[in-house]
Amino acid sequence: MTEPAQAQTAAPDAAIVKSFAPAGALRASINLGNPVLANTDAKTGEAIGVSVDLSRELARRLGVPLQLVVVKSAGNSVENIEQGKADIGFFAIDPKRAREISFTRPYVLIEGFYAVRRDSPITGNDQVDRAGTTVAVGLGSAYDLFLSRELKQASIVRVPTSPAVVQAFIDQKLDVAAGVKQQLEHDAQKAGGLRILGERFMVIRQAMGVPTSRGEQAAAYLAAFVEEMKASGFVAASLARNGIEGANVAGPND
Repeated sequence: MTEPAQAQTAAPDAAIVKSFAPAGALRASINLGNPVLANTDAKTGEAIGVSVDLSRELARRLGVPLQLVVVKSAGNSVENIEQGKADIGFFAIDPKRAREISFTRPYVLIEGFYAVRRDSPITGNDQVDRAGTTVAVGLGSAYDLFLSRELKQASIVRVPTSPAVVQAFIDQKLDVAAGVKQQLEHDAQKAGGLRILGERFMVIRQAMGVPTSRGEQAAAYLAAFVEEMKASGFVAASLARNGIEGANVAGPND
């Protein structure tokens, strides 16, 4: 399997390396709850995806071993950073998370959509935020944070992980399931009897992040790394190699 092309290796100084890998290895929090970012290889059982590829390339540049800290939800991934269990992670940019995490600019843009039952009277996004409507979301996900701010009348039902949203939506007889478009499409196809509404309710700006406690130099180094990975074609090659469709490489101004 061909790896994404490597860009010119930067040469970080010892202080930068120490800020990213104080224990000697780069611990990367990998969220399997977002299929755009990571999946499990069916043959090896190992985590694969663009977040894994970026982690591997960053560790290579730093000259340290890579340790993947695999979790099943965005909330767990944030906790890894906040609790000192990981050195870097992959997150949707959100102001609430910025208290503990220094974000890069986004490296990929993905879309949040709604799913409903095929016979649901809901046909558009503007019909979701109504009194009595229940919306299933993944606890601590980007769309949980976004919808918690945006929905004024509908009730949010939080499910432990994003991959469990559609099943909870079915089991609990909820009105709407919210999530990453690719995850909803995959789960809706398996479940049957569902449809995805025709327009996105948000664009999720996926970025890399490092704990704010690691300092401004680490944040700046990671930001420059992400911009180079986008410009060099590394991110696009990784998405293609991992069979990811419907996600766009972020531009410099996104």
